[in-house]
Amino acid sequence: MFPIQRLRRLRYEPRVRALVRETRLSVERLIMPLFVRPGNNLRVPINSMPGNFQLSIDELVKEAVECSRRGIGGILLFGIPETKDAVGSDAMSDNGIVANAVRAVKDAVGDSLLVITDVCFCEYTEHGHCGVLTERRAGVWDVDNDPTLDNIVRQTLVHARAGADIVAPSGMMDGMIGAMRRGLDADGFSYLPIMSYAVKYASSFYGPFREAAESAPKSGNRRSYQMDPAAAAEQALREVALDLEEGADIVMVKPALPYLDIIRQVSENYAGVPLAAYNVSGEYSMLKAAAQNGWLDEKSAVIESLTSITRAGAGIILTYWAKDIADWMS
Repeated sequence: MFPIQRLRRLRYEPRVRALVRETRLSVERLIMPLFVRPGNNLRVPINSMPGNFQLSIDELVKEAVECSRRGIGGILLFGIPETKDAVGSDAMSDNGIVANAVRAVKDAVGDSLLVITDVCFCEYTEHGHCGVLTERRAGVWDVDNDPTLDNIVRQTLVHARAGADIVAPSGMMDGMIGAMRRGLDADGFSYLPIMSYAVKYASSFYGPFREAAESAPKSGNRRSYQMDPAAAAEQALREVALDLEEGADIVMVKPALPYLDIIRQVSENYAGVPLAAYNVSGEYSMLKAAAQNGWLDEKSAVIESLTSITRAGAGIILTYWAKDIADWMS
């Protein structure tokens, strides 16, 4: 006890603080989400996410090269197609926007950067929902789970054939991991990992992303398939357990900061399973806005936030600050 025990002894000297520090951010474990659209020489600013852009494929390649140069672990691709329809046909086309983007990026960076693809349909459907819609009752439409699984497999195989290093399904359909794993194995892609959005909440923090990906639902919401923010933590653990049983290789919690408790519980209950957390658009935009108004120091606030995600148990972080963090840490 005091005065024999003085915890400040480990804090006075910066080199001592560094020596005993347990939680460390690692650039090679960061993933940068990027948005790709048709066209050439396009960098369309995303108003609600300053510093982020919708990129044509040629500009996407430049971003990928920059991420690779900085030693960032990977990029996650979201596609914005030329045309949308009821089922999201572009997502299932070998000449769709993401398939073409994957090929171009892999040609440019080879194996120096992981190329991860989001597997979902909200960006590709005219209604903005994550699968095939069905009328549950008069005037009430919802995503039909099982027909959507077939389309998820088609989209997954398009990404695999294009050269994706990891596929990341985000639609929160029941059985999607098992369907994808069977489809990949049957088509010769048994080596391809699945990073599942296993615990994805129906969060208010997705707003800026929906502008970026042009994916806001035209009617209704996604609460019938994404998780209730007020659900018991045990439901998140059940989601993880089911996805692992079906063949997920990496699991994710999304969003990150409002669900640090969930990240911790998943980490403790599934030690040894690679765990990712998505530091989502709303988390990015609120800190960015505060920094632009002079209310917070951006660099220190960002590093503190991502350190808390790491300390909670996430070994992989998806964040729009990936390039900035790499520069700050270098």
